[in-house]
Amino acid sequence: MSALQVAKLWLIGATGLSKDALHVYVALILFFGSAVLFKWSLAGWRPWTVVLVAAVSGEAWDIRDRLAGRIAIDLPGDWHDIWNTMFWPSVILLVARTTSVFGRSGSDRLQQPLE
Repeated sequence: MSALQVAKLWLIGATGLSKDALHVYVALILFFGSAVLFKWSLAGWRPWTVVLVAAVSGEAWDIRDRLAGRIAIDLPGDWHDIWNTMFWPSVILLVARTTSVFGRSGSDRLQQPLE
């Protein structure tokens, strides 16, 4: 079992959260955390891309671990994890780009290129 799998199992045990719930929490921490840390707009593509890269990398690592352990590949399950991880960051990105919930008017942002 890889270090990533051990860490995920520890996190599930320590928090009492399901694997799906952890995907959501990690996605939101990465999305908001990268925006705050790098002073990126929530309406820009950068925080969303950080989450996407993490989600795809995590699933690639899971696939590698399954291959190494001679466990069947579960592409529908991997897709479910990526979808679950990306849902709320995608909603927040769209809300930030089309409304004033997170600051400047959404219509102003639509006139500008995606950062």
